[in-house]
Amino acid sequence: MAKAAALAVLLLVAAALLAVAPAPARAVCNMSNDEFMTCQPAAAATSNPTPSPSADCCSALSKADLPCLCSYKNSTWLNLYNIDPKRAMQLPTKCGLTMPANC
Repeated sequence: MAKAAALAVLLLVAAALLAVAPAPARAVCNMSNDEFMTCQPAAAATSNPTPSPSADCCSALSKADLPCLCSYKNSTWLNLYNIDPKRAMQLPTKCGLTMPANC
């Protein structure tokens, strides 16, 4: 009986911890690495990027901190994702989002 009670308490504690676990970490500007990668084909620093961002990319951008993203437009960090800054700055508009005025 004591083992069953201890197991029940353990299961309740585990369930409580799962319920309050933090959301998945956001990489930069409220976008995860996976979300950045959904936008990469449309902003690729190649000669043949896709003409339009995907629906997943637009969804990610709609939740992103656009002023924060603007602060990275001249960053060498974009090279890690093979992203062309000029193409990247066009994505929010292509997704129907308003770019910050100072971007």
